[in-house]
Amino acid sequence: QVQLVESGGGSVQAGGSLRLSCTASGLPFSKYTYGWFRQTPGKERDFVAGLSWSGNTFYGDFLKDRFTIARDDDKNTLYLQMKSLKPEDTAVHYCAARDGVWKTHVDQYEYWGQGIQVTVSS
Repeated sequence: QVQLVESGGGSVQAGGSLRLSCTASGLPFSKYTYGWFRQTPGKERDFVAGLSWSGNTFYGDFLKDRFTIARDDDKNTLYLQMKSLKPEDTAVHYCAARDGVWKTHVDQYEYWGQGIQVTVSS
């Protein structure tokens, strides 16, 4: 049974930083591709960042180098380092996993975490 569990969310002032973690179990961690997505009420779940099984990284156009995706294979953990946070970054953030090359659409990911709230105040 595959499980993805996010942690590290919370509230922060604009300009601050947070690091999200996603610990995976039940899958060969280093052989999967991962993505971070985010969603606000009434809107679609948007792609934020991706990390392929081969180590290539990909980011949403809106990020402008503010976020960094990384993984620690020894800990089966995916990270999203977020800096220079803005109020518009407020959303529920999700990690996801797929067996294959990186993709940006939610329908292309097989496994999802439960989501974690990030709130940025001005």
